[in-house]
Amino acid sequence: MALHETPARSDIDLLIADLRTLVECESPSSDPVALARSADLVATLGAARLGAEPERLGIHLRWRLGGPTRVLVLAHHDTVWPLGTLRTHPFDIAAGVLSGPGSFDMKTGLAMALHALGSLDDRTGVTLLVTGDEELGSPSSQTLIEDEARGADAALVLEASADGGALKLERKGTSIYRVLVKGRAAHAGLEPEKGVNASVELAHQVLAVAALGDPALGTTVTPTDATAGTTRNTVPAEASFAVDVRARTDAEQQRVDAALRSLAPVLPDAAVEIEGGINRPPLEGALSADLFDRVSRIAAAAGLPPLTGVAVGGASDGNFTAGVGTPTLDGLGAVGGGAHADDEHVLVDRIADRTALLRALIVDLTRTV
Repeated sequence: MALHETPARSDIDLLIADLRTLVECESPSSDPVALARSADLVATLGAARLGAEPERLGIHLRWRLGGPTRVLVLAHHDTVWPLGTLRTHPFDIAAGVLSGPGSFDMKTGLAMALHALGSLDDRTGVTLLVTGDEELGSPSSQTLIEDEARGADAALVLEASADGGALKLERKGTSIYRVLVKGRAAHAGLEPEKGVNASVELAHQVLAVAALGDPALGTTVTPTDATAGTTRNTVPAEASFAVDVRARTDAEQQRVDAALRSLAPVLPDAAVEIEGGINRPPLEGALSADLFDRVSRIAAAAGLPPLTGVAVGGASDGNFTAGVGTPTLDGLGAVGGGAHADDEHVLVDRIADRTALLRALIVDLTRTV
């Protein structure tokens, strides 16, 4: 296949057949047995398309395709959908729209990576890393991703595109906390004054935490699920609430982290503790800019659809590659919509051009970086 050539119809049919196999192997992030079964399948498909067996790292798989890693191609095979979803959301293609659990996020991107790399005569310097816990925040793969990215000149993330096929040039960093409030129990009717009401202290802390956001900078600090008390007639001795933080820059992420750790109780004898911390650093635009310029030139030269880029609030494993300073381009996968929703779908007629774009970008990077 020539550098900019769109895959033949037969190649796309095979890609879609592989995609169907991936989608119909359900792989919820929280089910170790299902993930192991999915990892086995990805290993089998990858060996067939790449002509090489992967390194098995638990539920994660790595193909180092020759020489030190210069270009890291990153995908994941886990999804948010529980076992049994296929009964109500089966794999289907109708009127050019492909659907099925995990099809958009991100098994199409995974199938694209396998086929794009499989079509290359020279893959020297390319590593494909497929993880199995991205939807959980990558607790067991974060170090693996970061270590692999540190030796790379570029990281290409096969997460689905934004609306209309836009690449994701910025991703907010995410931090996850739980604020624990300690009070003192007492009978709510007989002697409430002897208690320290953890629910009241929680209310003070929720307001303080919500005030830490900065809309002008795109920083959101959102108190979410909360719990307090034991019975209706008992002054609550304990309460807690979760906090979701999204920030565009490392400085903002660090500011909010320091502020949360400085929270002090308002009520006498109450106590406040903080659990959690920074989960994913931000993918800042500076780390995507050069790669976006490069891939835009490639698309124009090949007569492929013009590219756009956006900033998004959601995080991905691209945050980790950017966090160690590796130039990162995200959203190279499927064009469609409905991630994590009942209408999850992929536009079939965009699979070919996106695969061609990925292939051409990898060739260009390995030749010149």
